Amino acid sequence: MDYASFKESLKKERPPADLPPALAALWWVGKDKWDAAHRIVMEEADDNCAWVHAHLHRVEGDLDNARYWYRRARRPEAAGSLDEEWAAIAQTLLQ
Repeated sequence: MDYASFKESLKKERPPADLPPALAALWWVGKDKWDAAHRIVMEEADDNCAWVHAHLHRVEGDLDNARYWYRRARRPEAAGSLDEEWAAIAQTLLQ
């Protein structure tokens, strides 16, 4: 799946079934369903889920918690807008 297809899939009610957990969580972020996304990343321990988890806490405004998850993800803290970060995460995870 490419980035354009991923964005287009947001028009559906549910994420594509074959998405890995980090992308499925990011999909729910794209639908403004914070709780659904958070449930997914809470159950996973990989770096990609930690990165999405950091983004979620940034969305929430909990920057201290976001910093913790950026460290867990081994990623620098995002400096751009939330939309820019969402797009960057999606593009990276879709490669």
